[in-house]
Amino acid sequence: MITVTSLSVAYGAVQALRDVSFQAGAGQITAVLGANGAGKTTLLRTISGLVTPTQGRVDFGSTALVGRRAEEIARLGVGHVPEGRGVISEFTVEENLRLGSMFNKTPLAKGLAEQYELFPALGERRKQHAAKLSGGERQMLAMARALIAEPTVLLLDEPSLGLAPLVTAQLMKTIKDLCEKKKLTVILVEQNAVTALRISSHAVVLNLGRVVADDDASVIGEDENLRQYYLGMSS
Repeated sequence: MITVTSLSVAYGAVQALRDVSFQAGAGQITAVLGANGAGKTTLLRTISGLVTPTQGRVDFGSTALVGRRAEEIARLGVGHVPEGRGVISEFTVEENLRLGSMFNKTPLAKGLAEQYELFPALGERRKQHAAKLSGGERQMLAMARALIAEPTVLLLDEPSLGLAPLVTAQLMKTIKDLCEKKKLTVILVEQNAVTALRISSHAVVLNLGRVVADDDASVIGEDENLRQYYLGMSS
């Protein structure tokens, strides 16, 4: 479980997050929704230790994360797949996965085999450079690189960005299946609210750095005011 309490982040005079509090339950997908500039990416970067908050705390179970280095947080079991895929184009598929396995407690061969079973397309292209992969395959590689470290928390930042609808649907199914199979705590930042709410148990809506809604995903999806003013969803 991830518990965020009274979290605030500022970039100079710009307040990116303002007193944000919510819980992401173990074994569940929590969607974080809102327009561009709402603070979604900053939230994930703060949880993973890439950004230091001005106030508040983030707890992973009983472990406080604020003040720890990003690599220490990763070793604790928090995987982060950033927006824009984040793979190294000059590396092959397998080299990218080897990089992700630095924090893996199981043998490398076993970790690679598990990811190739989960994402068969990556196994077929293991010797290809990431630059030659399609957008969907690059997203698979970014997820596999995070998963090979065996996280118990997975932070996903706009995984469907730039993907075709069919590829997005397949990716979302994979995320949901992973959550159920591995009992992952998933925090999913998504611009596509419909897609995110469909696979999530819980949802948080941000607007200008503040939480404006925090409820079951089904409740938020049916709220006409939230749909119209914060999620860009038609009636």
